[in-house]
Amino acid sequence: MLININIMNKKKEFNDYRNRMNERLLETDNLLIRRIFNLDTNAFSDGVLKKEVKELIGLTSSLVLRCDDCVKYHLGKCRELGFNSEEVVEAMSLATLIGGTIMIPHLRKAIEYWDEIGKNASEGS
Repeated sequence: MLININIMNKKKEFNDYRNRMNERLLETDNLLIRRIFNLDTNAFSDGVLKKEVKELIGLTSSLVLRCDDCVKYHLGKCRELGFNSEEVVEAMSLATLIGGTIMIPHLRKAIEYWDEIGKNASEGS
């Protein structure tokens, strides 16, 4: 049971920090930052490409760029959109092919986070 609490805390801690710092960034009232946030939000909405496709693109791009926070964010969105492990792993395998073996430590972190948020979801949390 302690492990499950740690998993929930880890996900909550990541999301809380992200939300808190996004709010802080927006408090600066910097026009460029506001425009970037707006563009990011709108870019991941349905368009010619469905938001599900865009999330996989976001995930793979973030993995290639080795941004662990972005990878966690996109994995969370993939979980919310109902992707299964096979779909996510296949997308991450393409990212690893493109990014090379330097990606492997980030791939490890990504699969660990995916597994953790999956355990959380399967328990109805």
